[in-house]
Amino acid sequence: MNLDNTKAQMRKGVLELCILGIISEKEAYPSDIIKDLKEAQLIVVEGTLYPLLTRLKNSGLLHYSWKESTSGPPRKYYHITDQGVEFLDGLSNHWKQLVKAVKLTTKNIKAK
Repeated sequence: MNLDNTKAQMRKGVLELCILGIISEKEAYPSDIIKDLKEAQLIVVEGTLYPLLTRLKNSGLLHYSWKESTSGPPRKYYHITDQGVEFLDGLSNHWKQLVKAVKLTTKNIKAK
């Protein structure tokens, strides 16, 4: 088994939660989302982010608006919808339960 592959799959599994969390705080431009994820050590490339944003938008969890830019063409900024807030609340609650379960089941593991 490949440890790096497993770690990447774990990160991918929480990306929706993290992206919705970022956008719930403020409207966000995709490069700003990538910057926030990189700062949190959840390295993501545009090729991963854009399909996820599209899927979240198509599910009614996000919407976007175009804003003029002083440095080029208009930019697409994402906002969370009311449905997205409800979904994020559910994900957040489930995440907390999952973290608790993982801590309980791995409490005796000693890191080297």
